[in-house]
Amino acid sequence: MPATPVDPASGSVYPIGLRLAGKRVVVVGGGQVAHRRVAGLLDAHAVVTVVSPAVTPALEALVEPGAVTWLQRPYAPGDLADAWYAVAATDSTEVNTAVADEAEQRRIFCARADDRSRSSVWTPAVGRQGDVVVSVHGGGDPQRAVGIRDAVLAGLTDGTVPDTVSRPRDGRGSVVLVGGGPGDPGLMTVRGRQALATADVVLADHLAPQSLLSTLPPHVEVVDASKLPRGRSMAQEHINALLVEHALAGKRVVRLKGGDPFVFGRGFEELEACAAAGVPVEVVPGVTSAIGVPGLAGVPVTHRGMTHEFVVVSGHVPPDHPASLVDWPSLGRLRGTLVVLMGVETAPAIAAALVEHGRAADTPVAVVVDGASPAQRLYRTTLAGLGDTLVAEGVRPPAVWVVGDVVGLGAATTSPGGQ
Repeated sequence: MPATPVDPASGSVYPIGLRLAGKRVVVVGGGQVAHRRVAGLLDAHAVVTVVSPAVTPALEALVEPGAVTWLQRPYAPGDLADAWYAVAATDSTEVNTAVADEAEQRRIFCARADDRSRSSVWTPAVGRQGDVVVSVHGGGDPQRAVGIRDAVLAGLTDGTVPDTVSRPRDGRGSVVLVGGGPGDPGLMTVRGRQALATADVVLADHLAPQSLLSTLPPHVEVVDASKLPRGRSMAQEHINALLVEHALAGKRVVRLKGGDPFVFGRGFEELEACAAAGVPVEVVPGVTSAIGVPGLAGVPVTHRGMTHEFVVVSGHVPPDHPASLVDWPSLGRLRGTLVVLMGVETAPAIAAALVEHGRAADTPVAVVVDGASPAQRLYRTTLAGLGDTLVAEGVRPPAVWVVGDVVGLGAATTSPGGQ
């Protein structure tokens, strides 16, 4: 018999978490609603079959690698055989009713996308924060549920909703290497914010989002692990030792860096030190300043029909330095984009080497200073004029400079924070 209609606003629901890993789930329909349901079911590791004459491109992309089985035809009675859960998400009330009726006969819970009152299960607003799943039922108001879900997730991210993370039974702590992005706290990943919100100890670089440190609870120990250009810095060996020491003492340790931990951030050295000491370590990638900072200034590092490659180079030593590992002759012949990090002091020597090895002296250059901050500035010049521009404008680190035709594209637009 058909499911008994229930007023969605009645609150008559028993909230549970379905463990669908390895279990067959049938989704009837191939539109946007079906796609959203399939995405969540795949996160739960369900074995998903989609029944529909046509599907969205995004759903078809899941079929190709075998993540989803697609029965390319209309729904037929019997399609729910052996299923543990069903979703009726077509644009036909008649078909959705037939799917729901079959589910009722087979004692399979079924979510109807078109009629909540006749669904045997109501799909909540779901969000994930690490291994935490937040599920909210809003009665008859789905937008209310979404709002509450988002508020809880935001609280888990910034720490205003406490998340007491259980500690390993052996008393050991852990280390999370977090890429903080180019400096604006809004450009830090959700996972990075979550790790920071649950930290006991934070070792922070000066290029990491500093404003986030002021939001940490008083009990969190903050260690200044800055490395100033040509100035004061904490030795890498000491940073490694502190990470291991605090983790072995049972603390949750966050190593907060600017950009991405593995892009000239010495993050892998820290990972190796933790692994050698038997300390669990997680890597949270960040938005590297090599791409993020030029992008914020309106300069793309690639553009269709103009460049098929871009190279990121550390400019902390000049081309003739015995410690340089860069093949400057090859970069001089490069036709694409070159992005230089940590290259303010060495910029004139690098520009000269590029010109010497084949790059035109009038190649456009964009210099972005204090990227992703209210003080961000953009200067445009050429390889021949780069040194004079840096002196005239008093450019100091941090700065990212970009070489290539893409710089001219940025000049045709209004650049955020630029000139």
